[in-house]
Amino acid sequence: MGTHQPPPSANGDYAPNNTVQEKSEKQKAIDDWLPINSSRSRKWWFSAFHNVTAMVGAGVLSLPYAMAELGWGPGVFIMVFSWIITLYTLWQMVEMHELVPGKRFDRYHELGQYAFGEKLGLYIVVPQQLIVEVSLCIVYMVTGGQSLKKFHDTVCPSCKQIKLTYFIMIFASVEFVLSHLPNFDSISGVSLAAAVMSLSYSTIAWAASLSKGVQDDVQYGYKASTTPGTVFGFLSGLGDIAFAYSGHNVVLEIQATIESTPERPSKGPMWKGVVVAYIVIALCYFPVALIGYWMFGNSVRDNILLSLEKPAWLIAMANMFVVVHVIGSYQVYAMPVFDMIETLLVKKLDFAPSQMLRFIVRNSYVAITMFFGITFPFFGGLLGFFGGLAFAPTTYFLPCIMWLVIYKPKKFGLSWWANWICIVIGVLLMVLSPIGGLRQIIIQAKDYKFYS
Repeated sequence: MGTHQPPPSANGDYAPNNTVQEKSEKQKAIDDWLPINSSRSRKWWFSAFHNVTAMVGAGVLSLPYAMAELGWGPGVFIMVFSWIITLYTLWQMVEMHELVPGKRFDRYHELGQYAFGEKLGLYIVVPQQLIVEVSLCIVYMVTGGQSLKKFHDTVCPSCKQIKLTYFIMIFASVEFVLSHLPNFDSISGVSLAAAVMSLSYSTIAWAASLSKGVQDDVQYGYKASTTPGTVFGFLSGLGDIAFAYSGHNVVLEIQATIESTPERPSKGPMWKGVVVAYIVIALCYFPVALIGYWMFGNSVRDNILLSLEKPAWLIAMANMFVVVHVIGSYQVYAMPVFDMIETLLVKKLDFAPSQMLRFIVRNSYVAITMFFGITFPFFGGLLGFFGGLAFAPTTYFLPCIMWLVIYKPKKFGLSWWANWICIVIGVLLMVLSPIGGLRQIIIQAKDYKFYS
């Protein structure tokens, strides 16, 4: 007597199999809809310009000022050391993306969950990642508005003065439109333009400084005349340089767009793109910082373009390049936030994935970052304070801790020492850098008028 098969369901299919298949298809449809999972076909050069866009900020124009706060010796050492350490921790992130055969850690918190456990990993990584990404989006709102205002004031110095608030709103209107591009793949053109612009305005900054020549009264001593001022200035410069490398927060999301096969995993082309990106970053950072400080000494302004002043057309063009760059940078850092919110709504709260949901989520996010940018245009100081608490872990030592937990390198071996050195330096940065940011907030906020 044979074994009978289970009775078919009303539509002729087997109910249990049909249910599993429906769940699987529904899950795949949701994953395909989410911004990070929806494309995996890109080549190494996409990772190159996405990483340049993510890493290089308009803060590159303040690097000569940071050098003036630090001095030649410490400034050059911190710039080179930060470049090396962050390249090393970025390599770790790339290597760990596919450390489990057949699985890809497409998001920073997924890797954290694998290393520290389902709940603890989420609690450790997500708050820090959100602080960095949301803070940077607010800073880019302010930077975009300020650069638009500088462009306006340079091109038309006799025109009526317009409040910074309105320029931030103009910048935000572009982000309202671009935020509806569905995924990382779709913002590739914007990101490429941003990467080109970052190299362009950096080149303008150092080339124009070089053509201006060393100023007659140049001095290379510390800017501050008092010991407390020198110490606070040093800490502020330390934070400015150390946190010029912040692309780690989106590196796994970028790597998720790279195609991968068992024979050719994504880490190969991704690492190639990262190396190219870091060469471009060095070409942006080092000439601007060193030549700018060399030419102007400790009298350099906090934005090197302000020290240059003329020719007006070149300064105006550089400011417009900054605008284009931060438009792209905003999108690169907003996309993982969109992914987190949309994943929560669709997977946890059972909202149907739809254009209307995406429209509400993304417009709300842009509106919130615009509001904070308008309300607190001294947010750069806030970033130095709060960002220091999150930049250091996610960039300098969280990858190292995960590496030690997952791979367990031999105690007192080269890998063990390298990771512990990065961890100690990262913790020191996390403790010291917010002090300079806090002082900057106090100085700027006491004279601040809301919505000015």
